Amino acid sequence: MPSRSILALPFLLAPLAAGPVVVPVPALAQSAGEAQLAPSGTRLAQEAPELRAVFEAMGVYEILGVMSSEGLEAATGIEDDMFPGQGGGAWRAVVAGIYATDRMIARFEDGVPVERMTPEIVAELQDFYDSPLGQRIARGEVEGRQALLDPGVEEAARALARQQAAEGTERMELLRAFSVANDFVERNVAGALNSNFAFYRGLSDGGAFETEIPQELMLAEVWGQEAEIRRETTEWLFGYQVLAYEGLSDAEMARYVEMSETEAGQVLNAVLFQAFDVLFDDVSYQLGKAAATFIAGEET
Repeated sequence: MPSRSILALPFLLAPLAAGPVVVPVPALAQSAGEAQLAPSGTRLAQEAPELRAVFEAMGVYEILGVMSSEGLEAATGIEDDMFPGQGGGAWRAVVAGIYATDRMIARFEDGVPVERMTPEIVAELQDFYDSPLGQRIARGEVEGRQALLDPGVEEAARALARQQAAEGTERMELLRAFSVANDFVERNVAGALNSNFAFYRGLSDGGAFETEIPQELMLAEVWGQEAEIRRETTEWLFGYQVLAYEGLSDAEMARYVEMSETEAGQVLNAVLFQAFDVLFDDVSYQLGKAAATFIAGEET
């Protein structure tokens, strides 16, 4: 097995969440026009069907489908950086299983703290997302995430966000207020750092290194990526929001900010981040463990 230094490993940025609603594979993701619904036998279908209905109205399951495509693309980069030319179809098949949509939905729902979503909160959220404004918001968030699968669209969105920030537009002030109210940057940075640590643990547990790597060294490496992750997170977040909410007036965006500041909006935001943290940590650990197998096989 080749000798590897953890300091030479690339950082893995977890998919981002971006709203009190979420904006951070063969079952390869469905095409952009298809709706992704949770399978009928999932945890929430059994334990909390009203909450699952809210997530469906918000487009959460469609977002998970888009994340499958994002994950496949990122996994290609892992092969290129860590075991170039060694993975091929076998690596793609392993990654496809890790990012299978049904599997991702199950892990996400496993992480949902159902007890925090009281009947009153669920009813309030359902009313909002059933409204014309709520449906337009949900559709914009899903379509914005889908559009960012195109690197050219993502760069254009980031450029527009930088321009609006430089001009101090009312929309950018609203997006900043939205992000602050929901602590998006800090929560996403923390989630990405935790996911990277999970990836390194998977590498270590899978035998990627000749000697055991102390967790203290893994943590130091992860924290060394914080500034780059923060910059990438901030740029992606505002680029995404500019794109997702371009169809809203400033007054409608202000209404969305107000909703996110209510008790229901804050509880929803916390619940979603907790669930996605469980999902991302699991996916990252499994990716690291799987990558270790290919790294170890390079010289066999």
